[in-house]
Amino acid sequence: MSTSEQDPHVHKSFQTQHPHHQETAVTDTLYDEKHETTPARGLTIARVFTTEGVHPYDEVTWEKRDVVQTNWKTGEVVFEQQGVEFPSSWSLNASTIVTTKYFRGALGTPRREASLKTLIDRVVGKYQSTGWAAGYFATERDAEIFGEELTWLLLNQYFSFNSPVWFNVGTDAPQQVSACFILSVDDSMESILNWYREEGMIFKGGSGAGLNLSRIRSSKELLRSSGGTASGPVSFMRGADASAGTIKSGGATRRAAKMVVLNVDHPDIEEFVETKAREEDKIRALRDAGFDMDLGGADITSVQYQNANNSVRVSDEFMQAVNDGTKFGLRARTTGEIIEEIDAKELFGKIAQAAWECADPGLQYDDTINDWHTTPESGRITASNPCSEYMSLDNSSCNLASLNLMKFLRDDDSFDAEKFIKAVELIITAMDISIVFADFPTESITQTTRDYRQLGIGYANLGALLMALGKGYDSEGGRALAAAITSLMTAAAYRRSAE
Repeated sequence: MSTSEQDPHVHKSFQTQHPHHQETAVTDTLYDEKHETTPARGLTIARVFTTEGVHPYDEVTWEKRDVVQTNWKTGEVVFEQQGVEFPSSWSLNASTIVTTKYFRGALGTPRREASLKTLIDRVVGKYQSTGWAAGYFATERDAEIFGEELTWLLLNQYFSFNSPVWFNVGTDAPQQVSACFILSVDDSMESILNWYREEGMIFKGGSGAGLNLSRIRSSKELLRSSGGTASGPVSFMRGADASAGTIKSGGATRRAAKMVVLNVDHPDIEEFVETKAREEDKIRALRDAGFDMDLGGADITSVQYQNANNSVRVSDEFMQAVNDGTKFGLRARTTGEIIEEIDAKELFGKIAQAAWECADPGLQYDDTINDWHTTPESGRITASNPCSEYMSLDNSSCNLASLNLMKFLRDDDSFDAEKFIKAVELIITAMDISIVFADFPTESITQTTRDYRQLGIGYANLGALLMALGKGYDSEGGRALAAAITSLMTAAAYRRSAE
C-alpha cells in the first residue's frame, strides 16, 4: 500500500513531485483507514566502512594541537585555542577551520568544544536519534550502525555537511540546517521590510539567501499612493546590503551570503548592471588615496553593494535580440506594458564589461532553467541561492552535503563505485532526516521545504581527481568521468529515496 493510500494527510508532492522523499519517514507511524497505527517499514543498515565491536574513534591516532590565527597585516593574535583534539591525519588547515568556525561555546568556558569527537557526536547523535524516532530504521540497532557509519565518514573526511549543520545541530540554537534559501519580495513596503527581516534571520543562522527583485516597480514608474516616482529595486538593495554586512553569519567570522536577481526586461536593468562596477571604481580611488579597502579592512564598509552577488535573469527572447542586433522592450512592473526600448546587443555589452571589471553581474538563463524544472506544476523558478547551484521555488530551502571524491580513488587509480554508492545512500538518508527536526525562519519556507524536501548532495575535489588520473579538466575523458560520477550519485540518491 502506498503512503498516500495509508495516510490522506500526506502531501501529494511527497510521492509524485520530489524524488528525495523518504517514504517510511513521514511520521513515526503510518495510519490506516481505521486510524489504527501500523509500524513503519524502516531501512536495514549494513556495515560498509566500520567494523563490528570497534568504534571509529578507536581506529585513528589522536593528537592535541594549538590553533592560533593572526591578523595577516599586523601579526596580532585574533584567535587562540590550545589543546584541541584531532586525528593526526588531519591537516593543520582542516583543524584550524573546524576549531575557529564550528566548535561551539564561548572560549575559556567549560561549554567550549575542544575535540572533533565532541563535534561529530553532537551532530551525528541528533541524526541518529531523530532517524530512529521518525521511523527511518527497521530496528534500533540499524540506527546505531547508521550513526557509526556516518561518524566514520565524517572522521575520515569522506564528506561534510554544510556549515549550518555544524553551527546549529545539537545546540540550544534553532536547528537551522539548510545553507541555501530562496526568498520572495513583492511591490510593497511591508514586503520589502519583511525581506530585510527574513534575510537577517537566515544570516544569523549561518546560511545564505537569494531572491528576484523584479516584482518591485522601477524608478521610472509612479507610486499609486502619492503620485511620486518609485525608488526602484536598486535603492532598496542598499538597505539589504548594509544589513548583510553587519550580521556575522552563524555568529562566526563569516560573511553573510546573498544573491539579488533582476529580470532583463526590468526598466532599471542598466542601473542594476553597472551598480557594482561603479562601486569598484570608488574602491580603487579610495585605495589610491590611502584608505584601507582590503576585504575586511576598516574602510571597505563605506562602499555599497559589496555583500551580494548580482545576476541578470535573461530570456531566450532577449538572447535572440542580442544575436539579431534588434531592440528589446523593458516592461512596467505594474501594467506589463513596454515603457522603453533598448539595443539588446548594447545592453549585453554592458553586462560583459561590468562582469570583466568586477565579476558581476552573472547571468541566469530563465527559459533553460524552467525547461529543466523537476516540478513545473508547482510554479516558476525565478531565482537561486547566492552560489547559484540551487535553483528552485520561492520561499524554499536546500540542505547541502559534499563528498570528497579523492577518498574513493583506489591505489590502482580505479574509482571505488561500490563504496561511493553506499556513502551516497547514508548521506542522503541523513539529509532527509534533517528535514524532520530542522527549524526554518518562516512558515512558508517550512511548508515548501517539508513538501518538496530539496536536498543538495554533491561532491568536491573533482579537479584533484582528474589531475591524479592525468585527465585534462576540459577533455573528453575528464567530462565523461565527471558525468559518470554525477549520474551514479544522482541515481543512488533517487533509489534510496524510493526505498
